[in-house]
Amino acid sequence: MRQFPNLRSPPLVPLQQFLVFVELVSSSSWPELVSLWRTTALNWNKYLKVQNFSLCPLAVWRFRELTCESRQDSEKSSPASAEFQQSAPDPRAGYMASHRKIVDRIDDNKDGYLTTEELKNWIKRVQKRYIYENVAKVWKDYDLNKDDKIAWEEYKQATYGYYLENPEEFQDATDQHSFKKMLPRDERRFKTADLDGDLAATREEFTAFLHPEEFEHMKNIVVLETLEDIDKNEDGFVDQDEYIADMFANEEGGPEPDWVITEREQFADFRDINKDGKMDKEEIQQWILPQDYDHALAEARHLVYESDVDKDQKLTKEEVLDNWNMFVGSQATNYGEDLTRNHDEL
Repeated sequence: MRQFPNLRSPPLVPLQQFLVFVELVSSSSWPELVSLWRTTALNWNKYLKVQNFSLCPLAVWRFRELTCESRQDSEKSSPASAEFQQSAPDPRAGYMASHRKIVDRIDDNKDGYLTTEELKNWIKRVQKRYIYENVAKVWKDYDLNKDDKIAWEEYKQATYGYYLENPEEFQDATDQHSFKKMLPRDERRFKTADLDGDLAATREEFTAFLHPEEFEHMKNIVVLETLEDIDKNEDGFVDQDEYIADMFANEEGGPEPDWVITEREQFADFRDINKDGKMDKEEIQQWILPQDYDHALAEARHLVYESDVDKDQKLTKEEVLDNWNMFVGSQATNYGEDLTRNHDEL
């Protein structure tokens, strides 16, 4: 397996970048590729069976969150997809022009080069922008009385109202279990995000509710929910088999692929710090929220390593454009979505 400097082995990649990789190698339809970013109802096992990639555990946690949500707009036509269908025969040409604009914006000191530090800062900016734009997008769906706050009762009604009013329509045991589990879990998370305890979330508090991994006071919730999802025997720990089962289902009963064997070694050597055969909450936190790992810096280093032809530790615009597909699948372009934005929107 190819090794990358300053990254762990196997390479940790953000979830969406991983999905972009899968789509790139499995489909030649660029409109479908662009619409991928907007679709969260994906087959979990299908993508996890791809070998040689170890997903960033926090990205796995976020994907689990997304697949629990109802995404009606995932069935709508993607604006980016429509734009591609109406474009010139080579849809990549428009992307290249947008790439040039993005490169200019990343180049903070305007010296014509992109450094690791500039890429890291830009990726962090894109991450923050995505989070707050996501909150703004859904805000009106939950602020039912338009008082610029979202009360717990408003959120519960918007999300679970139909289920609570029509329980007889949810006879399937799996559906019932899912709703009964998620409602108290959402309430617990909402109350943790609600710092002033008034059961009405401000925009900042609601942002913490939707994106708890970004807030220090929400980290215990991220750890607890991860534990609850993976701990199938409910003993309060994650053993090696539970850890593997969350990533890989050996439905055919054959030998485990090499990447699963590698993950078992990762569990024994790095995840299980105290070597008792299982992970407790502290070890889970170190796994999914490591204090010594900066995702933006890791991705910036990876982009430079892959694109720096002359190995001078910085990128020219030509080096970026020559390796444009790497940037399309990165946070630097918001996984391709920024390529459809106007310059002023970046």
